[in-house]
Parts: sequence; C-alpha cells; structure tokens
Amino acid sequence: MQGKAFDPYAGDVGMMMAVGFERYGRLYYLDPGPHEPAVGDKVLVPTDAGPEVAECVWPPQWVSEDVDGLPVCEGLAGEEEIARDDRNRRRRAEAKSVSKRLIRKHDLPMKVVGVDYLDGENVFTVYFSAPHRVDFRALVRELARTLRARVELRQIGPRDEARVQGGIGPCGRDLCCATFLKDFEPVSVRMAKDQDLPINPMRIAGACGRLMCCLKYEHPLYQEFKADAPRIGSSVDSPEGPGTVVGYNVPSDSVVVRVNDSGRRCACSKASVCGPRQAYEATYRSGTVDE
Repeated sequence: MQGKAFDPYAGDVGMMMAVGFERYGRLYYLDPGPHEPAVGDKVLVPTDAGPEVAECVWPPQWVSEDVDGLPVCEGLAGEEEIARDDRNRRRRAEAKSVSKRLIRKHDLPMKVVGVDYLDGENVFTVYFSAPHRVDFRALVRELARTLRARVELRQIGPRDEARVQGGIGPCGRDLCCATFLKDFEPVSVRMAKDQDLPINPMRIAGACGRLMCCLKYEHPLYQEFKADAPRIGSSVDSPEGPGTVVGYNVPSDSVVVRVNDSGRRCACSKASVCGPRQAYEATYRSGTVDE
C-alpha cells in the first residue's frame, strides 16, 4: 500500500482514495474498501444511476481524519464496463455536436456547456448557458428525434459553467470549483477590501466573471489579525524605536512601521508592537512583579 503514513490503530484515521471521471476534472473521494487500485486504474464508483467508471488519481492511503460515510469503491472495472463507458462517451460527444448544430439552426442565444447521458434510461441532459430565459421547446423535440432518446435541457449560471468546463485560475492552478469545491459560498466585495486588494474586476474576478471563491479562504485570517492589530496611523514602540504603523503583512503576522528617527520602514511582528503584549513583557520580564 502506497503512502502509508499513519498507524490505523492510533486514533481517528481511515483509508481514502480519489478518482476522476474526466481528465483534470473534479476529484471524488472514496473508501477503497478491500480494493487496492493503482494510479491510472479504472474503478467502479457507486452513483444514483448505478456503478460508473472513473480513473484512480490518488491511490488508497491512510489519512489522519475521520472519513466515515464515504462511498465505497466497487472494485476494478472489467472490460464490459470499460466498453460501456467508451460507448457512453461517444454518445455524449455526438449529443454535444448535434445540440450545437441544432441551436445554430434554430438561431437560439444558447451555449452548450456539457452533456450527461444515462444509458440505462436512454436520457440525455444538456447543460447550457444563456443571457436570459430561452424558449427551447422546438429544439428539445428535434433533439429527441435526432438522438432517439429523451432529452432534458438545463440552464446553468456562470459559476456552474466554469465548474463544468474547468480551466486555469489567475493563480496558475486548476479552478477550485472544478476540482474540490462542493458548494458555492457567498463572496462579497467587502472580503476584497478587508484583504487590501484593489477593487478592480480584472484582479478579483475568476474565470466565471464573478468574484473569486478563494477570497473567502483567507478572509477569517484577516479579520482575526485586524481585530487586535494596531490601527494604521497609530503610534507604536517597535523593536527599532518609536514609529507609526503604515501597513500590514497579514500572511507573515507582521505590521510595517515607519521609524520616527530614521524614517525607514521595518516589518515587525504584530506581538512586538501590540500594547497588551508590551505591558505583559514590561511587568513580568522586568522583575518588578510583587511576590
């Protein structure tokens, strides 16, 4: 077993693996059960529509968390399941091509984002984006006749469109929504202001055109830091002498101080210029505390 880093009998640990239905797509986590697939192996994943084929991208290993409740891997996929998965992929590609052609024929302001297919029920679900509501009743009827299946069309928003299509974010990594995010949490411009980011849509918007989801990741850290940090413009005693706070560096838990005597700027830890900490050190390190 690869990556065994924890003793399975030492507290709340468990086995976990990760799979993907699409190359470089969102990861799904499973309990491997008695199976030991390697990276690249095709495995069976339980879904509402029955077992589906996915690729193992992270082999089973111990993790130091309680992972009870994960779906259990149903084992390696056989030739029959892999052949069925290939047929379904071809059917989805065919449906996507036909949908685009018929949308152009009907002159509808729609963009096909993705297609799902349930072979057991012979049902296609076509996900699309549009600037407003679209009357697609004639399109659905023609799609059903052409594909010889039941067809459902679902309109999705910009965030879900980015999740389905995937892509690279401003950080240079795969989009969070397309890899690990399960739900979209509210993000506000206030979060960008609290993190001293420029309120420029080009700088704080993601691939979907909405505020980046990652603005929420570090926001609690900034709130905690500013709750007890000296205000910008306040006078403090820094390790290099009296000065004025002119900025923050929250990731390093430090403040930027302009020293009064020299005018130079220095980065000091927040604790070294915090009033309560200074009072504590003056009391307990000077040896003046009463016994």
